[in-house]
Amino acid sequence: MLGEYLIEGRRASEIAASVERAVGAGRLQPGEVLPPLRELAVYLEVNPNTVAAAYRSLRDRGVIETAGRRGSRVRPRPASTSREALRVEVPPGVRDVSDGNPDPSLLPPLERALAEAAARSARRPVLYGTPAVDDDLAALARAAFAADGVPEAPVAVTSGSLDAIERVLAAHLRPGDAVAVEDPGWGSLLDLIPALGLRPVPVGVDDEGPLPEQLARAIQDGARAVVVTDRAQNPTGAAIDRARATELRTLLAEYPHLLLIEDDHGHGIVDLPLHPLSGVTDHWVLVRSTAKAYGPDLRLAVLTGDALTIDRVSGRQRLGPGWISHLLQDTVVHLWRTSAIDPKAVAGAYGRRRDGLIRALAERGVRARGRSGMNVWVPVPDETGAVARLLHAGWAVAPGARFRLHSPPGIRITVSGLSDDDIVPVADAIASATGVGEARRYE
Repeated sequence: MLGEYLIEGRRASEIAASVERAVGAGRLQPGEVLPPLRELAVYLEVNPNTVAAAYRSLRDRGVIETAGRRGSRVRPRPASTSREALRVEVPPGVRDVSDGNPDPSLLPPLERALAEAAARSARRPVLYGTPAVDDDLAALARAAFAADGVPEAPVAVTSGSLDAIERVLAAHLRPGDAVAVEDPGWGSLLDLIPALGLRPVPVGVDDEGPLPEQLARAIQDGARAVVVTDRAQNPTGAAIDRARATELRTLLAEYPHLLLIEDDHGHGIVDLPLHPLSGVTDHWVLVRSTAKAYGPDLRLAVLTGDALTIDRVSGRQRLGPGWISHLLQDTVVHLWRTSAIDPKAVAGAYGRRRDGLIRALAERGVRARGRSGMNVWVPVPDETGAVARLLHAGWAVAPGARFRLHSPPGIRITVSGLSDDDIVPVADAIASATGVGEARRYE
């Protein structure tokens, strides 16, 4: 590599800029290994600490990734490049089943809740110095957490699940630390971790959640945190059952200093019981977003966790945005108190579409996964080809590359917009696109 491009500079900032220019110009390719630290220091005639500082800066900005003794290499994709760039452009006349959005018809009307929140604000304006978390929202959240067996702990409010996860990771980890993540898993989380200078360690997932033996291996390999989806896992629909929760709790109890983050974004749209892992490690949080149940634009999540973690998250939040709008908090309180949605009815609506599609695919010889939530995951031998053929057939699906680290190829279908009449046509198209025999109709 040094023969093709000479890394330049005497100071750490100059060396880092030199590498970054080479990556931007394509002279250093994704995956290309950088020279060992001491070797480059000898070549540049600088102190090894100077090269170490340059590499650290590049890693923190997401240009390179480090893997201990395996060295440093150019990241496959810059941290600033979102996996959303992998989405399929949907031409006119093509049905979009790729977006991961909830069904708008299952979301509650917001007019009355927003009006009540505005009226409450008029009666009691929120000014500087007001507590960050509304008392009513905190009480409702604590009661719901307690009903699901989550340990009693402080509550905080953030701008959605990803905001909560970012703040919790930043509260405990430093650039270079490893985080165990589900694979396949939530694409936004897989983007966030390297953007924070952290290193994702993949953990396989089956229908009951993360595989304990793979999680154990990730922890033994140095993971300092783990992010787990309790229900409606994106993209596979996995949900942790009682037996898996027992296995995972037993494993995590052996590593009390591990940071545990649970994402229960399926709260309100899934009728499977929650089997929390919370409280088994010293530092933990469980996050619940309003996005799937009440609508993505509310941008609100409640989280609970150990006192130190919640204190760090809340303290850092005060130095930035300060708090999440009480208008939004009061809106969620109204929706929550008035049972604006029927979770069983919502879960049933998604379940009928999801189970119907999985059954239809099975009849056509296509294996698919989707135990809960609004997505179905279909393993495919040729991801790019399947996506292209389905687009030609009139269906835009999400390419599995948006959700994978090292797991096999697949495609994700969001069932939110499907009707009963859509199930057979989309199953036929998937069977044909994945090359599983002749697509057949079943009466």
